[in-house]
Amino acid sequence: MLMTQRTKKFILTHEGLVSLKREYNELIDIKRPAVTQRIQRAREFGDLSENSEYDAAKDEQTLLESRISQLEEVLRKAQIIEPAQKTDFVIIGSTVVVEVDGEVDEFTIVGTMEADPAKRKISNESPVGAALLGTKVGEVIEVATTIVRAKYKILEIK
Repeated sequence: MLMTQRTKKFILTHEGLVSLKREYNELIDIKRPAVTQRIQRAREFGDLSENSEYDAAKDEQTLLESRISQLEEVLRKAQIIEPAQKTDFVIIGSTVVVEVDGEVDEFTIVGTMEADPAKRKISNESPVGAALLGTKVGEVIEVATTIVRAKYKILEIK
C-alpha cells in the first residue's frame, strides 16, 4: 500500500526533533515578528505598486510561512527513533562503515528531514540509504543513480 502525504510519518532522532523545534520557535518568536515589522515599515513609504522593500518583505514572509507550515506538519507527524543498538543488519539510525571504490566511508542512516551529507547523515529514502537498509556486514550491494553506479561493501555496522 502506498503511503500518502497525509499518513506519512517523518522519521526523526531525538536530536533532530530538538533541532526542528528550535528552528520552529525561532521562526515564530523572532523571524515572523521581524518580517511583520519590515512590511509595516515598507507600507509607510506609500505607493505599494513600486515599493521594492515591500515586495521583498512580502516574498520573505511567504517563504517564512511556508517553512513554518512545513515544520508544523513534520512536528505533528514525527516518529521518533531511538539511537540504533548494535544489530546484525542496517536499520534507520545505524552508522555504517562501507568501502566504495577502494575508499572507506562512514555515515549514519536518518530520516529525510535530518539528512545532511556534509555531516555524514544520509536519508533512508536516498538511493544509497534505501539500498543499505537490511544489509549485513560483508555484503556487497550495487547502487545506481542517474550520475554514477557504485559498489558498496559493508565493513561494519555501529
